[in-house]
Parts: sequence; C-alpha cells; structure tokens
Amino acid sequence: MPPVSQTVWPYLFYADVEAATEFLQRAFGFREVDRQVGAAGRIHLEFETESGGRIYAGQSASEGRSAMVVVFVPDVDAHHDRAKAEGAEIFEELFDTPFGHRRYSCADPQGQWWSFATPTT
Repeated sequence: MPPVSQTVWPYLFYADVEAATEFLQRAFGFREVDRQVGAAGRIHLEFETESGGRIYAGQSASEGRSAMVVVFVPDVDAHHDRAKAEGAEIFEELFDTPFGHRRYSCADPQGQWWSFATPTT
C-alpha cells in the first residue's frame, strides 16, 4: 500500500489526455511515472509532483466530470460492502486493474465520485 501520507490521490479526467500531459509536465513540473492503457483503450497516467506527491490523470470516461478522488484502503472488498450497504451508488463494481489495484468506484448521495482501492502488487 502507498505510504499513509499518500493514500488519497486526485484523479483528473481530460478529453485530450496527451495535451494535458504536455501541459502538466511543462507548466507544473509533474513527472510521468506510469502509463497504462485500459481494456476500453483509455489512457491512465500517474504523475509525481516536485514534492513527491502523486496525481492520477486519464481520458474522460463521462462527459461533465473533471475529477474523482481515489482513496487507498486496507481491505477494498469489505469497504465496498459497507459503502453499498450505506447507500453509495456503485457505478464500477470491484475488479482488478491492469496496473496493480483492486478497486471499485461509486458516487456519494450528493453526486461526488469516489474510487477506493487496495494495491495488489
């Protein structure tokens, strides 16, 4: 699991992820540390900030959304069950990603998007 200080990461959605990558690196000094292509062909990126923080970015999966919060938890399966029982709207069921996480995604009652994950590698 990532260090405790890095267990919450923003995930930014972009229509043109390549242009965003160029800008984030030039303007903000972010360094691309990982790039994966998901099953749907969407690009998933991980950046490191100059101070060592992490930010995810990727191609927009849904119009009108620009960000989601990714939270790493010790047991994502148990977390999923609790969130679902409390009424979270699960829009992406539990699955293992190609980049080493088991995760699910949901919306809270006021429409904010969340993704919860446990590293598998």
